[in-house]
Amino acid sequence: MTMDFGTIQFNSALMSITIGVGLLLIVRFMKHLKRSKIGQLEGWSIGFAIPGFILTITGANMSLKRPLYKLDFHINNIIFGEFSLAFGVLLLAVAILLWRKANVFTKNNFDYIDSMTISRILMKEAPILLKPLSYFTFALGLALISIAIASIRLQLLSTLNGELITSSFTKYPLVEGLFISGLYALTGIGAILLPFTLKQYAKPSFFKVMITCWQIAGIAFILFGMMIYFTLSEIIIHLMGK
Repeated sequence: MTMDFGTIQFNSALMSITIGVGLLLIVRFMKHLKRSKIGQLEGWSIGFAIPGFILTITGANMSLKRPLYKLDFHINNIIFGEFSLAFGVLLLAVAILLWRKANVFTKNNFDYIDSMTISRILMKEAPILLKPLSYFTFALGLALISIAIASIRLQLLSTLNGELITSSFTKYPLVEGLFISGLYALTGIGAILLPFTLKQYAKPSFFKVMITCWQIAGIAFILFGMMIYFTLSEIIIHLMGK
């Protein structure tokens, strides 16, 4: 399969890095919450809002607009674009919830309460606040697992000829496909486990597996985004030579 530079999504690198950052932010927040180290919520709210906004805008553009006239890569656009859009909206929802909770603390003169008290309040209310979101997260996780299986079976994400790094694996088309599918599977497993970690008597192992999956996937998405930025240099040179 040869690369058609006219169909490449140049914002996919930013999206990949942003997905990784979003996953790692969730992991960090949950770990801080478990250890009663949550401080001011405004910072966390903005931290979730930034990747949420980026993924919502770029994901909507990729999944709703590009496939209508860039048909060569419409499968990849839908798979990556729709996932980014859904994850971006979820991050924005979390940002709004945290911002509203911060306003509640402010109105009740709780500005200077210690992080342990804030964490205890959030631990008590989080299962109730996040339960509605967890249903969509669970369904999204099932979709991600489905994408991972289909990608391996149908080689939807096989390596493209002409890429600066991944072209080294052209003889092994499943290498990149297995890597991306693994990221989708890890993210999906974590998403499926989220509703079960919110139960009153949830098993600690569920939380540990969820956090581990999202942490590995988050780091891998960031590294993959860095690799895409590296390959963009060849694409730009190719376009300049036309």
